[in-house]
Amino acid sequence: MPIRMRFTTWRSLATAAVAALVAALVTPMAAHAAPQESRPVYSYENAVREAVWVDTGLDGDSDGKTDRVAVDIVRPREPAQQGRKIPVIMDASPYYSCCGRGNESQKKTYDAAGNVVRMPLFYDNYFVPRGYAFVGVDLAGTNRSDGCVDVGGRSDIQSAKAVVDWLNGRAKAYTSRTGTTAAKATWTNGRTGMIGKSWDGTIANGVAATGVKGLKTIVPISAISTWYDYYFSKGAPLYDSGPDWLSDYVDSPDARAKCAAVQQKLVDGAPRTGDRTPLWSERDYVKAASRVKASVFLIHGMQDLNVRMQHVGPWWDALAKNGVERKIWLSQTGHVDPFDFRRATWVDTLHRWFDHELLGYDNGIDREPVADIERHPDQWATSKSWPPRGTSATTLRPAEGSQEGVGTLGLRKGTGTETFTDNPQLSETDWAARIDTSTPEKAGFVTGPLTRDLRVSGSSQVTVTATPTTSTAHLSAVLVDLGPDTIRDYAASGEGISTLTDRTCWGVSTTGDSACFKETQAKTTDVGYTVVSRG
Repeated sequence: MPIRMRFTTWRSLATAAVAALVAALVTPMAAHAAPQESRPVYSYENAVREAVWVDTGLDGDSDGKTDRVAVDIVRPREPAQQGRKIPVIMDASPYYSCCGRGNESQKKTYDAAGNVVRMPLFYDNYFVPRGYAFVGVDLAGTNRSDGCVDVGGRSDIQSAKAVVDWLNGRAKAYTSRTGTTAAKATWTNGRTGMIGKSWDGTIANGVAATGVKGLKTIVPISAISTWYDYYFSKGAPLYDSGPDWLSDYVDSPDARAKCAAVQQKLVDGAPRTGDRTPLWSERDYVKAASRVKASVFLIHGMQDLNVRMQHVGPWWDALAKNGVERKIWLSQTGHVDPFDFRRATWVDTLHRWFDHELLGYDNGIDREPVADIERHPDQWATSKSWPPRGTSATTLRPAEGSQEGVGTLGLRKGTGTETFTDNPQLSETDWAARIDTSTPEKAGFVTGPLTRDLRVSGSSQVTVTATPTTSTAHLSAVLVDLGPDTIRDYAASGEGISTLTDRTCWGVSTTGDSACFKETQAKTTDVGYTVVSRG
């Protein structure tokens, strides 16, 4: 970021006198003007880097001791020396040692004393000089934490909630994993904002759903709102594995040795039948939305086939019902961080959001449009609400067409029957590519050509009467926009972005922690159809 310099020039005595008079008139008003933006006035190189272990109050690994989670902290040194307390930006993650964070898969690194040298992503480099502390929490069962990973359950959520409690003086922490020397968070005012992508953002959702005091805002990126909908769609499994596999993927060596019982509970509680068991009820944050007190800035890719859009609508609506302050970005990417599809605008917007929510600056972000929607690659539109006002439910009815295997879709009621025979070698892209052509593996229903632009907002629902020839069957549906277009290539590697070799810097670097990241650009493709929605 460019550094603004103050220039001083010599003036004549008369000019200086006029300037002094003007200053005398304007200074009282300026002295009372509220700050609009936090500035990088603190040393990042000289920042305090420390680790504490917070007591969660749980014994997930059944070793007779309450689990402690590792918390790595980077905070500016000067505010504490001045007697000032600062807010916290926190990312609680299972990925800090196993898999890495961000487009470059960065992991935490440590010095000989066990204090963090590199914290992944740009948050610490950018926000610590601006008067924030950055806190990276290892979820229970990962990296340097005790306990077991339970994939969105009580242990996962308590891992992070206990840290918010500690930051607000309600929980205990220690200077080592097994020691007895207490650690106090005397340097913070307790105001905490949680951020993170994917599992990290999911934890932010879950902690907010506890209503914990001190959590002022969350920024969930590509995050799950209910774990059942991650693994199943209307009872049909979306993956060949369950939460036990995901737990094993991120477990620390200690957790693998101690957590067999927890792993078995994940197997037993998540049957492949798709039944809604108590395990899924515990991991449903939407039903607990009435407890949310934190504001929510939600970011998601409309073509995210990992954490699908089903995690957005119900959560967004439940938050609205509860009167939660909300903001949303929807991109045309897949499972991609906004740092990699809209970098400069993202950093500026996130900066203003945290300044408003954690520092209380009246910078106007709460009066700006609620929604930013990517209409075409790198082309964004705003809306005062989402879905936009004036959106209404429309029912389209399928009917038999003149061509066998291709029906019509319109406002009028129709009759007729279509038949098809599933081909498991074909997918939604194959169906969509030939939706207006008779093929044996699908039934297609097509409207007439649209005579004007049409915006589709919200969610779609398909109701059919089907007679299968087998005792059980999965039925899939896709909503397709026919016609030529240029879209982000979400189905390719990168899920809509290409990673370049040039780097840009976002904050202050040290020898062990660079603030410079590879640039990206939209990866596009020309298509004759686009899958708009799926289920």
